[in-house]
Amino acid sequence: MNAIHWKKPRLTVGFVLSPSFTMLAFAAFIDTLRLAADDGDRSRPIHCAWDVLSHDMRQVKASCGIEVTPTAGLDDPARYDYIVVVGGLLGALKLAPAVNDYLKRAATVRPLVGICTGSFAIARLGLMQGRRSCVSWYVHGDFSNEFPGLEVSSDELFIDDGDRLTCAGGTSVVHLAAYLVERHCDKARAAKATRIMIEHAPLPAKTPQPQPLCTRTTDDIRVRKAMLLIERHLADPLPAEFIAQHVNVSVRHLERLFQAELGMSPLAFAFELRLNNALQLLISTNNSIIDVALQCGFLSNSHFSRCFRVQYGKTPSQVREEAGGRIVAAITSAAVAPMLW
Repeated sequence: MNAIHWKKPRLTVGFVLSPSFTMLAFAAFIDTLRLAADDGDRSRPIHCAWDVLSHDMRQVKASCGIEVTPTAGLDDPARYDYIVVVGGLLGALKLAPAVNDYLKRAATVRPLVGICTGSFAIARLGLMQGRRSCVSWYVHGDFSNEFPGLEVSSDELFIDDGDRLTCAGGTSVVHLAAYLVERHCDKARAAKATRIMIEHAPLPAKTPQPQPLCTRTTDDIRVRKAMLLIERHLADPLPAEFIAQHVNVSVRHLERLFQAELGMSPLAFAFELRLNNALQLLISTNNSIIDVALQCGFLSNSHFSRCFRVQYGKTPSQVREEAGGRIVAAITSAAVAPMLW
């Protein structure tokens, strides 16, 4: 293990990389540990330490094509506080039998952590029974279809369900890693790591994931092309004639296709999409409400507010205040921690 021999780290993690794993998820976890492990940016693994585990010590290629060299074999899992499975491309998510056996053994002595699609790998071993799983909205349907008996959420960044922790992936991994740093080290080290990575503060597990603009699906290629075209022009809505011409059908035929596939007209779909985009902008940006309205194709603040309230039961100002309160609470909580530069 990469550790200073005369000082036992307070947090130790063993990583299992799946074929075509996601580099961002892996790097986000590693760098949170690295920055929390030492004072300043000297990267000495004093307070936190980690290994990349392997059954054959061969390099593992990420989905981006970069290869990572393992640092340790499949030794006693009790050496680590957590065993983290880093997933990636679902089509390539197949672990070696020796790795699967190791994870089953590890599950009896240490918490397992699934990040990105790592939750799929753990669930396939029957190790998520009776526990909640957090996955990205992008693979929510895949998880539900493969594991219909398991409870799954895409409304949170990560879930701590005792000896199983799962995370949506992407940058949410930073907040899961910071959560573990705070648990085993202290709040100051967690805050230091996130600040250096230009994150305001560790966010709580139940912070909502960003959602896709379009949550409706269809197999009709013409409708899909029209949906994408509408999404690209939210600020300047296109006339139905232009959209129909783009997909080589008449306006009336386009209307029939949308009704058959989505149960609504192209105009109603565009309106829903504009309001959904406005909701995400209100939650995730500091843009003024009038700017959000204009970005989503509404020409006046009053019209936007009326439509928004009908759709969501709250005004844009109310949604902005509620979202701001959650973020400020997280930042304020971390701000009391002393700096460790």
